[in-house]
Amino acid sequence: METMLPSPIPWIKPGFSNIVALFSLYCFGFRTALYVTLIRVTAGSMLFGTFPGPAFILSLAGGLASVASMGIFLAFIPRLFSPVGISVAGAFFHNSAQLAAAYLFFIHRPEPVILIAPALLMIGTAAGAINGFICRYLLKSFSETA
Repeated sequence: METMLPSPIPWIKPGFSNIVALFSLYCFGFRTALYVTLIRVTAGSMLFGTFPGPAFILSLAGGLASVASMGIFLAFIPRLFSPVGISVAGAFFHNSAQLAAAYLFFIHRPEPVILIAPALLMIGTAAGAINGFICRYLLKSFSETA
């Protein structure tokens, strides 16, 4: 659904799918969050015809880095960060992994990556915070109904 939303900047999305990964991580654990991410990236790329192209590779790199970092933060320092902080960390590592994958597999020049990195990381951090607030609300609602 996210790809159908209009974006003022090409190929930048709000990352709403990371809400599902973070929610899965909190409610069902790391393995489930990892499966959700792998299924989402693979199914989405097949649905939109990007499998196994550059968009798939960048999405996979970002998704795996995001889930891994959120899992590490939640496992080792859970009391230090709320879902908002963990989501921000996931967004930062998601974007960092995408930049690294773009450099390693496609661009092979540091200048474009260095040029786009600050804007991408700032937008990603803001989106991560918004997604974290949404996830925190969902977790609270879920625990009240359970």
